[in-house]
Parts: sequence; structure tokens; C-alpha cells
Amino acid sequence: MRKSISLVLFTVLLPLISLAQTADTTSVPTLLTLEDALKIALSENASVQVADQEIERTGYARKGTYSALFPQINGSASYQRTIKKQVMYMDGGGFDMSAMIGDALSTYLLPLYAAHPEIPFPTPATQEPEESSSSNEGFSVGRWNTWSAGVNASMPLVNAQLWQSLRISDQDVELAVEKARSSRLETVGQVKQAFFACLLAREAFEVYKSAYENALANCEQIQRRYNAQKASELDLTRARTTLANAIPNVYDAESSVILSLWRLKAVMGVDLDANIDVAGSLDDFAQHMLYDLNESGELSLENNSTMRQLAIQAEQLSNAIKVQQYASLPTLSLSFNYSLNAMTNDFKFSEYKWSPYSFVGLSLSVPIFSGGQRANAVRQARVQARELDIQRTNTERQLKISIRQYLNQMETAMKSYSSARSAAETAQKAYDIASRSYEVGRSTLTDLNDAQLALTQSLLGVSQAVYNFVVAKAGLEGTLGADFIDADGNVQLNKTYDNE
Repeated sequence: MRKSISLVLFTVLLPLISLAQTADTTSVPTLLTLEDALKIALSENASVQVADQEIERTGYARKGTYSALFPQINGSASYQRTIKKQVMYMDGGGFDMSAMIGDALSTYLLPLYAAHPEIPFPTPATQEPEESSSSNEGFSVGRWNTWSAGVNASMPLVNAQLWQSLRISDQDVELAVEKARSSRLETVGQVKQAFFACLLAREAFEVYKSAYENALANCEQIQRRYNAQKASELDLTRARTTLANAIPNVYDAESSVILSLWRLKAVMGVDLDANIDVAGSLDDFAQHMLYDLNESGELSLENNSTMRQLAIQAEQLSNAIKVQQYASLPTLSLSFNYSLNAMTNDFKFSEYKWSPYSFVGLSLSVPIFSGGQRANAVRQARVQARELDIQRTNTERQLKISIRQYLNQMETAMKSYSSARSAAETAQKAYDIASRSYEVGRSTLTDLNDAQLALTQSLLGVSQAVYNFVVAKAGLEGTLGADFIDADGNVQLNKTYDNE
């Protein structure tokens, strides 16, 4: 008998000893409220950081697009080494070298030789007339080294297609900002759900722990009554069984608390080994289980991030259609060039003679025919606009369904909470009566166990009802997109939750 009692006490005290050892060896965790968790997540979450980087990237892209309006200045330099010089041929009978030399001798040298007869007067050799006016003899032109250096500049003066594309780059930045807001809204929703899951898991752990403690107290009481021969061995065996069945529930609930905290840490973007815990309880949120609708009785999707992104994309496609249409308009640009050239046969740079060359001009380009490319590009952009309009209509329909689902879940949770609260109060009273009745022998152990089970289920039902409400409310708030919008409807990414 004593050995059996010792075994029962060891089984009973083992989980409590392990919990006590865990509590002694673990430091005190840092308690975080929902506002604290949201602040940390909005600064440490990976998706939020990536979205912020995307805003910066599109900002640089917009600046790069605007640079097309400024002069584009480029410098150039080149060197060419001639391997084989170009040979030039000249045709025509008018080009006679001998005749040219004879004319020069007669004009300039004849008076000189007339004054000095002692000097023989050279006579140019006569040349037979060629059979044709062409010559097979050519002469090389150019030099072995060609050097050039210069600078050129150009800028658009009239380019409607370029001007319209600048509006699209502005909308790219606006779209990136809205996507960053969407990432923040998604992060806020994930943090809220993870935080509420931690509260639910902890309250479930407290309920199962309370059930375990009640089962332990009942087992000890029945053990004393059995020792006094006032309880049967069947009651003692059933009490031990109830106690043994309560132990796995405590362990499972404790494991759920640990896992829910890990999920919260992952969403927040902090180290998984960080020693933190959630502050408050679900009952704190039960006091605000109401949601005010606007005067029309419907909730607007005006600030929904998905709808705002689709609206921006629709504007981009509208501008894209104009860009394709403007491709048929003439463009006017200004150009300037200045260069220095030198042609030599050696590498004596100090003796080079550089020849400057420069010009400034206007260039007009008038599109005439492209085989239907521009017209088809306009048609393609219009088809994309129609596709986006269909997608927007379908998305709006799906979001309205989601809003109704969230509202229905919130209403159901409020009704369930009221019923579960009443059931928990009744179950607690029933358990107290059953416990006292069993002490005086007016009820059985089965009645006591049934009362304990009803109490456990009703307490879990209260927590589950509050959890369902706050999770549905968080989903509704994320769908409506009320966060990170100022009074003028502009995106405000630096919102804090100090006054929430």
C-alpha cells in the first residue's frame, strides 16, 4: 500500500518538479504589449525592410528617367594605324603631268635661259597619246597614324513620348510606397494574430493547469478517504486515471505556448532565443468587442491597399497608352560636336598639327511608317487596361465577401462569448457544489469529474470566443487598410502605435 502511494505521489509531483526547475533556471522574460510588438516588427521585419528598399530603388529609377531631359555629354578618343593605304585613281585626258611640266618650263624658266644662253634649255620628253583616257597608275593617300579626340552633346527639345514616360516613373514610386504600406499592413495583421495566439495558448495552459491542480487535490482527498476506509478502491483508481490524463494536456498546452512565442518572434523579426513573453490577457480585449460601422452601414474599400495598387496600375496603363500614341509624333533634338584630328607618319606628339572640327545642329525625326508596330502597341496597351479593369472588379467583389465574413465571424464571436461567459460561471458554480457534495458523500466521483470537464470546456470556450473576435477584427482592419493613412488620405509610413 505504501509503495503504491509513493508511486502515485512521484507521478503527481514529477511534472511540477520539472516546471519548477525550468522556472528556476530561466531568467525573467521581458513582457511585451501588443503596441511594443508592433513597434519592433515595423522596424525589424524583413518584408518591411525590403519594401523600404524598393521605395529607395524606384526613387533612383525616377531620377534616372528625369536625366533624359538634360544634355547628354560624352567624350571620345580614338587611334587608327593604317595597315594598307588607300590607292586613288584619276581618269581623263585633261590630267597630263608632262604637259603641266612643259607649261611651267615655258612660263617661268624660259626668260631665265634667254638671259644666259650658255645654259642648255631642257626639253621635256614628248609623250605618246594614250589609247584611252583612263590610267592604271594610282597613288596612295593618307598617313599611317590617325588620332582623334572630341566631345559631343545632345538633348531633346520636343519629345512628347519622353515627357509622358516621366509620369509613369512618378507612378512607379507611388506604387512602391503603396506596396510598402501593404507590407506594413500585412505585418501588423500577422503580429496581431501571433500575439493573440500567444494569449490564447497561455490561457489554455492556465486552464489545463487548473484542471490538473483540481485533479491532484481530488486525488489527494480520495487517497485520504481511502486510507480512512471511506472511499472505494474504484474511486481511488478513477482519481488516479483522471490525474494521469490531465498531465499530457498540461504538457501540450505548455508546448503550444512555446511554439506561439516562436511564431511571434519570427514575425517580429527578432532572435528566436530572445527571452520575451506577452503581457495582458484576452479578457482585456473582451471589453472592446464592438466595431462601429459608418453611417451608410457599409465599410468602404477606399483605403484597401490592393484596390489602391490597382488604381495606380490603371493610371500607369492609361499613360502607357498615351506613350504609344505619342510615338507617332515628331521629335526635335539639339546636338553639338567638337573634335580634334591629327594624321601623321611618326610618333612625335609635340610636332603634331591638330585640326579642329565642330558643329551644332537640330535634328527633326518624323515617324512615317513602321509596319503597324505603333498601332499594335496601342491596341496591346488597351487590352491590358481592360484586363486590369476586369481584375479590379473581381478583386473588389472578393474583398466585399471577405468583409462580410469578418463581420459575421465577429458577430458570432460576440454571441459565443456571451454564452460561454454564462456557461463558465454556471460550470464554476456546479463544480464547487459537486466538490463540496463529494466531500460529504452526497455525490459520486463521476459527478465531480463531469463538473470538472464542463468547467474546463467552458473556460476554453470563453478564451476561444474572444480570440475568434480579435482575429476577425484584425483581418477586417487589414482589409479596410485604415492604418498608415493620414487625414488627407495620403500614405504615412512612419506611424507609431503609442496612442493606440
